[in-house]
Amino acid sequence: MVDNEKRPDLPEADNFIEREINKDLAEGVYTQVVTRFPPEPNGYMHIGHIKAICIDFGTAAKYGGRCNLRFDDTNPTKEDTEYVDSIMEDIRWMGFQWDNLFYASEYYDKLYEFAEILIQKGLAYVEDLTPEQMKEYRGTLTEPGKESPWRERSVEENLDLFRRMRAGEFSEGSHVLRAKIDMASPNINMRDPVMYRINYAHHHRTGDKWCIYPMYDFAHPLSDAIEGITHSLCSFEFEDHRPLYNWFVEQVGIFPHPPRQIEFARMEITNIVTSKRKLRALVENGVVNGWDDPRMPTLAGLRKRGYTPESIKSFITSTGVAKARGSVIDYSYLEHCVREDLKMKSQRIMGVIHPLKVVITNYPQGQIEFFTISNNPENPELGSREVPFAKELYIERDDFMEKPVGKFFRLAPGKEVRLMGAYFVTCQEVARDADGNVIELHCTYDPETRGGNCDTRKVKGTIHWVAAFAAVQAKVCLYDHLFTYNEETQDYDVNPNSLEVVEDAMIEPSILRAEPGDHFQFVRNGYFVVDPKETTSKQLVINRTVALKSSFKPILAN
Repeated sequence: MVDNEKRPDLPEADNFIEREINKDLAEGVYTQVVTRFPPEPNGYMHIGHIKAICIDFGTAAKYGGRCNLRFDDTNPTKEDTEYVDSIMEDIRWMGFQWDNLFYASEYYDKLYEFAEILIQKGLAYVEDLTPEQMKEYRGTLTEPGKESPWRERSVEENLDLFRRMRAGEFSEGSHVLRAKIDMASPNINMRDPVMYRINYAHHHRTGDKWCIYPMYDFAHPLSDAIEGITHSLCSFEFEDHRPLYNWFVEQVGIFPHPPRQIEFARMEITNIVTSKRKLRALVENGVVNGWDDPRMPTLAGLRKRGYTPESIKSFITSTGVAKARGSVIDYSYLEHCVREDLKMKSQRIMGVIHPLKVVITNYPQGQIEFFTISNNPENPELGSREVPFAKELYIERDDFMEKPVGKFFRLAPGKEVRLMGAYFVTCQEVARDADGNVIELHCTYDPETRGGNCDTRKVKGTIHWVAAFAAVQAKVCLYDHLFTYNEETQDYDVNPNSLEVVEDAMIEPSILRAEPGDHFQFVRNGYFVVDPKETTSKQLVINRTVALKSSFKPILAN
């Protein structure tokens, strides 16, 4: 490649962004790579932000450059320090660390000066049209807009009006400052966009100092330029904004090495809604238990559900960095990635989610014995543990069927199964409550099958169990998709069955050694995590991260 011929010290480019960066470095446009991750603190970060995080921080790291974290806090009515704190926590959790922390609000004085520079150049004017009139004058995607009757105000009048806007002389919506570009431009973003609006709102950092606030499209490129950003990496929805991005930086005219915007394809995932407006409504209306509800597509929700930074990074890196729009990734691939990450690092223990009591009638009363069971048969380094066994046990209710259907190889009247790592048992009779519901099974065991093996006969069914006397009761939360797609409305609906809470799950006693945030595989049930926030000394709360099996083939959908 040409860039590597000129600069053999440059790293090999893995994607089109890095090829462009190598070209810029080889041609001497920039001497160091400086990127930034610029979230607006108006909500919690979600899965859709992860790609940008990985690209912004990862690209800077690869080139030995810097990556800033900058909060583009230009909309005080929707922003809060709660969101600032959560975003910083999420970035650290993902394993990234910013080189500098900035806020767009730190640049308000400079941005105001830049606005006056554009006014003095005759490139900005104060507008008196109402928002409805401005919309009418703007035109459409196929028809040019009309110039405002206030577009040719003098520089002196515009400066006076703009300074009075800042002084608080006018009401909200009565005036805005607009850039004077081209009302006939085919790119609607270039049709005299608004730069400043009046907003009498308390800002989470600047308080009540300002009553005019810069628009994102004005503040964002100039904040990049102030910080010396070399490459503004963003998703494809900003492609049409790039001419405006460049226009503001160029017309201010004081930046010798302006930043370069490069867009990449957004990550679209099935069964996911990432609109902050819709997610906020779910939180405010009590549909979910906060932004970190494990059903939410936020990073805080994924973390609470038990997803790991490694699994999410694998999900991002394996899907690549592309220019093209329209690629859609099946959510089950994210589930595949977390299974792959957890399967070798998680201890496998026995947890009975929907317990059914079993009494082994011929087992000695009061006897307790212990079985040595591997913590993870695929990873011997995780060692083994001693699991207690006694006369009374719990098994999964689904592992018993009074009238078994074909190919049901688990427990049934007269049928023998293997208790995992322990003994063969046979169901002899069923006990019921007054309503006829099965509440207890009476079984016999074969002492010659200790360890779950037998030379004289084989059984097809193997089920897990927990000794009743040592069982630890836990609250288990079983999650499904929060959203389901409605073919009729062509939109997503909230799934009313997205959460099942089991208050009396029974877990083997090794769970008592777990810390909040620890991961486990409950054999035959899936991967689980000890809830890092809800678990207390009085109640153990466990969240299912993902079911154990999936038919997903790791191929990306188009």
